[in-house]
Amino acid sequence: MDMERLLTNYPALDTCRESIEKTYAVLEESFENGGKLLLCGNGGSAADCEHIVGELMKSFLLKRPMTGDMALRFASFGEDGAALFQKLERGLPAISLCGHSSLSTAFGNDKDASMTFAQQVFGYGRAGDVLLALSTSGNSKNCVYAAETAKALGMKVVSITGEGGGRLSRLSDVVIALPETETFRVQELTLPVYHWLCAALEKRFFA
Repeated sequence: MDMERLLTNYPALDTCRESIEKTYAVLEESFENGGKLLLCGNGGSAADCEHIVGELMKSFLLKRPMTGDMALRFASFGEDGAALFQKLERGLPAISLCGHSSLSTAFGNDKDASMTFAQQVFGYGRAGDVLLALSTSGNSKNCVYAAETAKALGMKVVSITGEGGGRLSRLSDVVIALPETETFRVQELTLPVYHWLCAALEKRFFA
């Protein structure tokens, strides 16, 4: 999906064109240099985080077979190795912070549930990685804490929010502030944005 098609299908996104393209550039640079993507959000945004991981970690619009040099590494496993080589797909490393129920409930009970995402960023994150925070208000406390932690670690922060961007706009290297204020309207525009990002990244790394 090219940008012109995205804007034709969703004209409201025209105001976000530059920020969408800048977000793509941040993600491309991180993946190019061996970084990974961490994602956080609440409710419907948590589901979007899982959706994004699904598009990045396996084939989306293109096939992503292993490259030939990997065949030798799997050859020692005989039939299993041949099957793995044929079936496994190359992915872009992405982790949703919205699951991990044992960690999340333990940390929430022992420490502070609003800092669960921040704890995971602190454990997983490294300089060169990117945090993608999804918050329709831009003010979700747990996402803000995660963004602050990411910045402290030298990570880049990008966010998808509703109009205005909220607190996340001040913490993000790039914020895609969608031109809606109602939660469900913001979510309706969020999906085509991240589908475009995932498709563009897939084309860049696997075409």
